[in-house]
Amino acid sequence: MAEQREFICVVCPVGCTIRATVEGKEIVSLEGQACKRGEAFVREELTAPKRMLTTTVRVRGGQYPLLPVRSSAPLPKDKLLAAAALLRQVEVQAPVEDHQVIVPNILGTGVDIIASRPLEAAP
Repeated sequence: MAEQREFICVVCPVGCTIRATVEGKEIVSLEGQACKRGEAFVREELTAPKRMLTTTVRVRGGQYPLLPVRSSAPLPKDKLLAAAALLRQVEVQAPVEDHQVIVPNILGTGVDIIASRPLEAAP
């Protein structure tokens, strides 16, 4: 049974509203995308959605108590909550360099969690 679904494409800043007719995970028709990347986005959303993860981890001996971190690449959407839960347990020692790997290969996904900024040690 075909169903109508609407997606907001996040591949570029345009943010096209794409209306898709889908049967299961198969695309029957698309309209509203401004480029081919919109079709690829909808296909990924139907089969294996991914999202970037941004959060903070605790810091010992730093100028600030928290360090902003992010995933080095999008993570499978179904792993986001588990990754965030794991990161709540992480504490790093200052100083930290920009893009320093904080958690390598989180949850076996092949994606690293990296520092979003440098953080100096407390004076």
